[in-house]
Amino acid sequence: MAVKEQTWLRHYPEEIPANLDYPETPLTVFLEKAAADFPDREAIYFMGKRISYSQLLQDVYRMARALEDLGVQKGDRISIMLPNCPQSVITYYAVLLLGGIVVQTNPMYKERELEHQLTDSGAETIICLDLVYTQVAKVKDRTPLKRIIVTSIKDYLPFPKNWLYPLKLKKDGIDPFIPESEDIHSFSGLLKKALPDPVISRVDSLDEIALLQYTGGTTGLAKGAMLTHRNIVVNVVQSGAWLHKGKRGKEKLLGIVPFFHVYGMTVVMNYAVYMAATMVLLPRFNVEDALKVIEREKPNFFPGAPTMYVALINHPDIRKYDLSSIQACLSGSAPLPLVVQEQFEKLTGGRLVEGYGLTESSPVTHANPVWGKRKHGSIGLPWPDTDCRIVDPGDGRELPAGEVGLLQVRGPQVMKGYWNRKEETDQVLKDGWLNTGDIGTMDEEGFFYIMDREKDMIIAGGFNIYPREVEEVLYDHSAIQEAAVVGVPDPYRGETVKAFLVVKPGYQLTEEEMNRYCREKLASYKVPRIYEFRDELPKTTVGKVLRRVLAEEEGKKANSKEAQSI
Repeated sequence: MAVKEQTWLRHYPEEIPANLDYPETPLTVFLEKAAADFPDREAIYFMGKRISYSQLLQDVYRMARALEDLGVQKGDRISIMLPNCPQSVITYYAVLLLGGIVVQTNPMYKERELEHQLTDSGAETIICLDLVYTQVAKVKDRTPLKRIIVTSIKDYLPFPKNWLYPLKLKKDGIDPFIPESEDIHSFSGLLKKALPDPVISRVDSLDEIALLQYTGGTTGLAKGAMLTHRNIVVNVVQSGAWLHKGKRGKEKLLGIVPFFHVYGMTVVMNYAVYMAATMVLLPRFNVEDALKVIEREKPNFFPGAPTMYVALINHPDIRKYDLSSIQACLSGSAPLPLVVQEQFEKLTGGRLVEGYGLTESSPVTHANPVWGKRKHGSIGLPWPDTDCRIVDPGDGRELPAGEVGLLQVRGPQVMKGYWNRKEETDQVLKDGWLNTGDIGTMDEEGFFYIMDREKDMIIAGGFNIYPREVEEVLYDHSAIQEAAVVGVPDPYRGETVKAFLVVKPGYQLTEEEMNRYCREKLASYKVPRIYEFRDELPKTTVGKVLRRVLAEEEGKKANSKEAQSI
């Protein structure tokens, strides 16, 4: 798709073209090409286990054969309920080879969430961790599930870790018991029985759905974004163009962002395979583990979320670790505070830039140039072949630079639509334009800025207040580790600003101090009227602070007070 000439193209680094060529091949070809070109290259490092690209491809072929023998057919939806581990990568590519549709499922889902996703997608097969088998078993009879494939972290641990792992679980009071039945299968058992004969891709068209990626469900039930092979191939190639210094067969990525999140799926897993890079995987984010693995394995690219970088720079022993291998970091899922960017870059010597994307766009649409002009507070420039505009929320007309409105994007990475939800698809997709639901603006040079989610904006006394702006000021305070701002009911102003704060270890703060500080930095109507100090803030699995949860808590408090006064 050719993108019309726009201001932002003049600020692209000379190494990045405005338009790219995309291979007319299914996503799985990236893996087959990596294994052919770099068979001995390390594809995965996982807690001491090392897997080459040739071995990875063989395991993918084995799993594809095993799934086919179980009755999985082209077009079937297969749920993958795993943390970042080799089994997750293997199953993902095996399903896609068969022409199946991957349904990424968060291992932390509770029964209600899991039941909805399995029922909505129509998934008849699930691959899950033994630690969550009980959750799956509880909902099986209320969903279309026909078969459960169970694996364990120990299945891909080297000796003696594979022997010690069950002992540690037992010590922690965890004893995952998996009953044997014709509907329940062992991942490792299936892999051993199947032959590693090559499997020819069953994908006939790049417009076939590769993935049902469920949105967070912040408004009602979660919806499955239909992402095609073309959508994901495009976003992976765009990632490669943006990270133009990367060399195929030479890169090493830190894989902490979960693959069940669209950001980790594209920018870590698929991008790594495209580049024949090594994925250094951690099943969950732990500061100590991350620091140790960076020092030992020396990854040079670290996609992450702001809270991850915050946790690292605030670790008391951070300077004891060598982080100098980090050359580039792309931060997504939430705004990146300037102080975090500066401190992380000082510690590593690498570049940390902010990007932007949505589940519905596979996900990346914008980023600051990693090696080029960037602007703090900006989500950067639209990616190649991606068109963007700011429109009036009321009449939909395009607004000039500097004005605030709704951000809309259009490009070959934008989803096909929502699974079985035509009405909701039509609400967000019109003439190829995706309505992001985010309030933003574009400056004269084509850099875009997100003020906030349309639903997160606070209207106090008639003034529009964007939580991100207030949070930036709070993060600038030397004693603040994390901050979140929401609107809470106010009888006079309609809404007022409340700040939730996590203070760094060894510091103390009072409401009075924060009030004085904010009044020096913000217009009076933006200053928080209420402060609440907490040990931690609610977050998603990728570390995005859940303002929605905080707002819901405040709403319940207000309703309770109102009920008591009646």
